[in-house]
Amino acid sequence: MAECHPVGFQWVMEAKARGATLIHIDPRLTRTGALADLHVPIRAGTDIALLGGLINYVLSNGLEFREYVVNYTNAATIINEEFKDTEDLDGLFSGWRDDTSSYSSDSWQYEGVRVASAAGKRQQGAKQAREAVEQRAYQRHATERGHEHGSHGAALEDLHKLRRDETLEHPRCVFQLLKRHYRRYTPEMVARICGIPEALFGQLARAVTENSNRNRTTAWAYAVGWTQHTVGVQYIRAASVLQLLLGNIGRPGGGILALRGHASIQGSTDIPTLYNLLPGYLPMPHPDSHGSLDEYVADDSAETGYWGNMRAYAVSLLKAYWGDAATADNDFCFDYLPRITGDHSTYQTVQAQLDGTCKGYFLNGQNPAVGSANARAQRLGMANLDWLVVRDFALIESATWWKDGPEIESGELRTEEIATEVFFLPAAAHTEKDGSFTNTQRMLQWHQKAVEPPGDARSDLWFWYHLGRRIRAKLAGSTNERDRPILDLNWHYSTSGPNSEPSAEEVLQEINGRRGDGSCLSTYEELTDDGSTACGCWIYCGSYAGGVNQTARRKPHTEQNWVAHEWGWAWPANRRLLYNRASADPQGRPWSERKAYVWWDAEKKKWTGHDVPDFQPTKPPDYRPPEGAKRQDALSGVDPFIMQADGKGWLYVPAGLSDGPLPTHYEPQESPVPNLLYGQQQNPARQLSRRRDVDPYQPSGDDRGSQVFPYVLTTYRLTEHHTAGGMSRWLPYLSELQPEMFCEVSPELAAAVGLDHLGWATIVTARSAIEARVLVTDRMVPVRVHDRIVHQVGLPYHWGRNGITTGDSANDLTHMSLDPDVHIQEVKALTCDIRPGRRPRGPDRRRLIAEYQQQAGLVAATGTAHRTTERHGEPA
Repeated sequence: MAECHPVGFQWVMEAKARGATLIHIDPRLTRTGALADLHVPIRAGTDIALLGGLINYVLSNGLEFREYVVNYTNAATIINEEFKDTEDLDGLFSGWRDDTSSYSSDSWQYEGVRVASAAGKRQQGAKQAREAVEQRAYQRHATERGHEHGSHGAALEDLHKLRRDETLEHPRCVFQLLKRHYRRYTPEMVARICGIPEALFGQLARAVTENSNRNRTTAWAYAVGWTQHTVGVQYIRAASVLQLLLGNIGRPGGGILALRGHASIQGSTDIPTLYNLLPGYLPMPHPDSHGSLDEYVADDSAETGYWGNMRAYAVSLLKAYWGDAATADNDFCFDYLPRITGDHSTYQTVQAQLDGTCKGYFLNGQNPAVGSANARAQRLGMANLDWLVVRDFALIESATWWKDGPEIESGELRTEEIATEVFFLPAAAHTEKDGSFTNTQRMLQWHQKAVEPPGDARSDLWFWYHLGRRIRAKLAGSTNERDRPILDLNWHYSTSGPNSEPSAEEVLQEINGRRGDGSCLSTYEELTDDGSTACGCWIYCGSYAGGVNQTARRKPHTEQNWVAHEWGWAWPANRRLLYNRASADPQGRPWSERKAYVWWDAEKKKWTGHDVPDFQPTKPPDYRPPEGAKRQDALSGVDPFIMQADGKGWLYVPAGLSDGPLPTHYEPQESPVPNLLYGQQQNPARQLSRRRDVDPYQPSGDDRGSQVFPYVLTTYRLTEHHTAGGMSRWLPYLSELQPEMFCEVSPELAAAVGLDHLGWATIVTARSAIEARVLVTDRMVPVRVHDRIVHQVGLPYHWGRNGITTGDSANDLTHMSLDPDVHIQEVKALTCDIRPGRRPRGPDRRRLIAEYQQQAGLVAATGTAHRTTERHGEPA
């Protein structure tokens, strides 16, 4: 956090100055570790083993926050008797299907309750048609695929039939399943897998648990070190399980903080730039089962919890898109929405480029030629396009690969033979445009344009608005039905200045939402499903409440309370802490005066406190829903997790994930050691690329040839550079601070391989070979895992061929093996070889790679087995 998020880290240091304990878990001793009270070195790619060890420590020692766990989590819920755990099936869960290399989640579900689409809600003309639609939707839910879900808990049918044992003694309750699942994650096993000595693990476990009770809370902060893995989602899930057991969710000073690499990455997922979501985390509709708005809502909403209001969110979004053209008679233009036909994530797009089926590509502030996994595949894919549009501050590598990329040097590509037409359009910096940032704590903060963009540089808003305007002008007068979605769009924003810059505030007003009379909405509670409200993103509703830009507020902290509601605006409803009902006990009283946050005021009969309560404001703690209650009214007064259908924090996930209901340790796609816990080596549901010619995988564990790539490789960021370097490698001062690409190695590895400090090293994988200056440092700690010493090599990933400081790109070495839930690449843990000296030039580099592939015995099938254990579940 100190290295990559230094502005946010100042608050950590203020907390430390007030007595907080700071613990840093990382393969490297970074600037964060240097300032921490405790640094815990770990083998890259083994965090679930560590978190599982902490979970086992809590459960085996009775350290869970029992009253919180019983009332606020699904620990007491009974699970289907057909469920089988990884402990039963040697690393697989029940429902594994070899024919599809995926899970069916039927056996994972709650006993007596089907966790799937809400059956019986659709209004079809014939029973057969209704049953067919329901069955398609159910099958889609049962065989989990990450791209087929919104970002909300699955629907629960017949919630009143839910079985719970609040003594937590039933052998199939979630609490007992957790204890059984993690019982082998002992301190000894953590040491053998992660390389963390038992004594150091004990110090960490005591610190975390002793600081988690009625009076104290512990927070976890993570960044891409936890996400860029084939089990990235399950890393965060494991932290969630631990935090729920310790009562650290929904309470001040607790939670799990996702550190974001850009100022508005959170905003990019909210509105969103993700291919499988609509604004506010509504799922994209499907062509197979979403022929109408009713079917879409029935499939993806819930009968209980706040997602039961999905129809109001969806209709208001459709009204924001198409205004007067969207009416009840035409299903509010639901047919205008595109349908998702499968996985269209970035790495599938690259493979489509290589296949020749993706013909055009827009790059907006992205530099895949440096910043994406297997950058060589990215460049070869772009060489197969008809056209490419790059919008950026400078001529980044993704704009010039066709004339100076590594494949030009090696002779794999010839400039005169590349048919791609490349358009470079200069972009405005954030100081040259108005707009909002949404930061990691969901806070929107408005920034004013400081200066006009130079020359032809334009804002993103200017580009997309005027591109849309020109397309609409070309289609004007068209009678073709397929053009109606574009022609009927609300596409009318005021412009100003010599460049006709659209009004960013008008866009924010549209996102906030309006009533039929044009007045601004104040909260998502006002949204309706009858077409009388329009809202571009329901979770942002209230950001322009009262016709005032709430995101532009800057009241000093001395003039408001410590939660600081008048500094910017946080979604939803300006709440600064999600699920804060959990900060009070089941009776509505603060768990302690020290941690008081929101509480029930019995005299005023409402929730009050320091923050906006994340709960129905007048629902008392003793409220119990009558049978048949719907939406938020179906949740009791002790159900704080209001976006979940059962109102509980899920220790166990009965549906919605592609790779299991409980986080499980698997080795990375490429690992120097076998999995000590299970016969299943890797995440069986991980997503593999199909292009072995450009994305070969290496042997793992004790497989033949794995010794050719014996070292762990991990990538990371530096404070002085930013992501793929487009905002930093062109700046003299930053380039002077970090002037060359380098690799970090331990003195032990340097001695073993023959590397000289400040000399050159060549790092090799089955994808490519790069060179880097050698930084021999004690910050890289060899770890003892299994029965051997494992060395780790650290590489910053900022460098490329353009700019003031240039160098080889770390992502030339990485592969496209992905997390199955969110399709993120595994670049934080893979294997490599390292040797002294500079890499070969020209065609000789590819010859060196071919030699390594031959030595390792690589074939097309290497590393592609989904199931590696002989014991497996029965096909669903």
